[in-house]
Amino acid sequence: MVPTRPLAKKTMRAVKTLVLGASEKPDRYSNMAVRLLQHHGHPVFAFAQKAGTIGEVPIHAQWPTETESIDTVTLYLNPTAQAQYTAAILALKPRRIIFNPGTENDELVEQAAAAGIQTLEACTLVMLRTGQY
Repeated sequence: MVPTRPLAKKTMRAVKTLVLGASEKPDRYSNMAVRLLQHHGHPVFAFAQKAGTIGEVPIHAQWPTETESIDTVTLYLNPTAQAQYTAAILALKPRRIIFNPGTENDELVEQAAAAGIQTLEACTLVMLRTGQY
């Protein structure tokens, strides 16, 4: 008989996806991403300059204060609009940043790589629908 030992308890933290550029407009990809993330059970922090809601998810107009829980930042702002958030995104120290189509930003990719943050040029919606998220 093989002796068993108790499994070490892992400390799990609630990880979230920050959707930068969230919109209340249902035809916007950021809106679809928030809803699909929720559908797949991923906690979401939706952020935009204008507060609102997407279903039951509030869109915050203030940057998150509980930054340790942000695992992924998915971008829905063009590179020019991203510029004002670059330092704040890097300060979150997310595991990864997803550059959705139209948000590609070589400068932020370089800065993220230097900070040890994974970057992907991908579509969050496709990743969720194909089990790659």
